[in-house]
Amino acid sequence: MLNDKVILITGGTGSFGKKCAEVILERYRPKKVIIFSRDEMKQYEMAQEFSSKKFSENLRFFIGDIRDKERLDRAFHNVDYVIHAAALKHVPAAEYNPFEAIQTNVIGSQNVINVAIDQKVKKVIALSTDKAANPVNLYGATKLCADKLFVSGNSYVGEDHTIFSVVRYGNVLGSRGSVIPFFQQRKKTGVLPVTDPRMTRFWITLEQGVDFVLHSLERMVGGEIFVPKIPSMRIIDLARAICPECEIEIVGIRAGEKLHEVMIPGDCARDTIEFDDYYIIKPAFKFFQRRFTNNGGQPVKEDFEYNSLNNLKWLTVEELQDIIR
Repeated sequence: MLNDKVILITGGTGSFGKKCAEVILERYRPKKVIIFSRDEMKQYEMAQEFSSKKFSENLRFFIGDIRDKERLDRAFHNVDYVIHAAALKHVPAAEYNPFEAIQTNVIGSQNVINVAIDQKVKKVIALSTDKAANPVNLYGATKLCADKLFVSGNSYVGEDHTIFSVVRYGNVLGSRGSVIPFFQQRKKTGVLPVTDPRMTRFWITLEQGVDFVLHSLERMVGGEIFVPKIPSMRIIDLARAICPECEIEIVGIRAGEKLHEVMIPGDCARDTIEFDDYYIIKPAFKFFQRRFTNNGGQPVKEDFEYNSLNNLKWLTVEELQDIIR
């Protein structure tokens, strides 16, 4: 599907964007992969990383901000597919700078939708987070709002053919700013701070995240939220996997955190379909329902909720150590 196509990745210099661009360029023969992001230094560093690889000639870098609709309008010209990964995602930073989080995560997403329709982009898939389900912090609330914008974007299209979908998954192992690099830095002190010994989280590797997004981009029909079946792990076990000999210090839950993350709330069970390795949350709009007939999925039970505590798949300490190695 990606051969001879132009793919644009917003937030393309982030952990996901870099890996996604690498995978697309290695596996397929795209006409162009456009990296759209704000930071010129990160773009320069990424260009240096990719310069020695044979596919770097298909890579383009656009400096711009999703808050700037005019710049998006220029960047999306003749683009076939957009993977929307740009976001302000640091929870404490969003709590302290709420206007900025809303400008990027909500208004920026609205700009992406409007410009994609105007420029007749074929498909747009947006990255979400488990924090968007029953959110308790501003970051999660802005991502829930963005999810709803992208689902509803399908009803704004009219006679054009742009379709929008969302991918929602949990914490990415080793991504920039996540807990694993933090624990690895603190390892040298001999003490790892853990918020609560009961806390659990969903985990996915960067490669698994990219694969799931690209598979979802291929099979999307518009309006659905894709949720992968991924394992959970207790944060205290994560700390023990990284440094078994370190002392554990319980520091308490931070503002805006949950004990357990949710990816599919119970209220969404009536719209959820289960497949072998993922779920789909269908849009509530009745006029979209015809898109999801005969797709091979099975409805979940009425009392179904997919959270990191009731998950049937769990990562052991040894499995995580293997992944980190």
